[in-house]
Amino acid sequence: MKGYAGFYYVYADDRVWECSLRGRFRVKKQDFIPGDKVMILPETEEKATIEKVLERKNSLLRPNIANIDQVLLIFARKKPDPDYNLLDRLLVQVSKIGIDPYIIFTKSDLVEDSIGPVIEYYQATGYKALNVSNKTCQGIDRVADLLKGHITVLAGPSGSGKSSLLNSLKPGSELKTGKVSEKIGRGRHTTRHVELISVGRGLVADTPGFSALNLPEMKREELKGYFLEFEEYSYNCRFKSCLHDKEPDCAVKEALAKDQILVSRYEHYIQFLHEVMERARKY
Repeated sequence: MKGYAGFYYVYADDRVWECSLRGRFRVKKQDFIPGDKVMILPETEEKATIEKVLERKNSLLRPNIANIDQVLLIFARKKPDPDYNLLDRLLVQVSKIGIDPYIIFTKSDLVEDSIGPVIEYYQATGYKALNVSNKTCQGIDRVADLLKGHITVLAGPSGSGKSSLLNSLKPGSELKTGKVSEKIGRGRHTTRHVELISVGRGLVADTPGFSALNLPEMKREELKGYFLEFEEYSYNCRFKSCLHDKEPDCAVKEALAKDQILVSRYEHYIQFLHEVMERARKY
C-alpha cells in the first residue's frame, strides 16, 4: 500500500501489515513500490516480513506504482484551466505501457456547457471521458463503479481535484486539498507521496501533482500510433512510413486542413515528435 521510514505496509487477509524486509532484499537493493504484489510471513498479529516479490505486469515511473489496471487522468474544467498539452503527454505515457486511460474532467459545476467541444472531440476520437463535480456529486457514482476490483491511479496536475474526488468517493478520508494560486493559475501540491487507499471494492493511488512530464522513450515512428484520430487517415498517405510532418500528400495534414483533426492535437503531436527525434540525436 505504501512505504514509509523503512517499513512497508501490505494489505493481506483483510488488514494491513507493517512489514520489514528480509536481508537478501537489502543486499540486492531492490525497490518496492505501491502496487507490488508480495508474499509475507507474519511474525505477530500486526507485523510481518516480506519474503518474496512477484513479477510486475507493468509499472509507471511518475507516479511510481506497479501492476496498474487503469489510469484516471484528472483535469479541471476551470480553476485551473485544463492543460491539454499535459493531457496529451499523459495519454501517450499511459498508452505506451498498454493501459487504457480514462479522462475525468472535474469542477463541471464551474462551467455552463455540460461537455464542451474539446471534450466531445476526445470522446469522438475514442477516448473515454467523463464530467464530474465534487460539489454537486455529478458523475461520482460512475467513477465509483470504475474503481471496483481494480488498482487505479489518479494522475493529473496540482489543483485538478484528485484529492477532492477521493474525498467524495470515500467520505471521511479527509485527504488534504489545496486552493489554486490566483497568481500563477495552478494548484499547489497537496499529496506528497504515493500510496494505495482502499476505496469501495478497489485500491486507488492518489499521486503527487505535477505540471511537466517528459515523454517515454520510443522510436519516432511509434508516436503517431498514440494519436488515435490519425489512424483512419494515415492509410491514405503516399508513404506508409509517413510521420505526418513534412511529407507530401499526407492524408493526416489534409484532414487537419478540413478541420477533421483538432489543431491543438496536431500541434502537440508535432511538438512531441520533434522532442522524440531530438532525444534520438543526442543518444
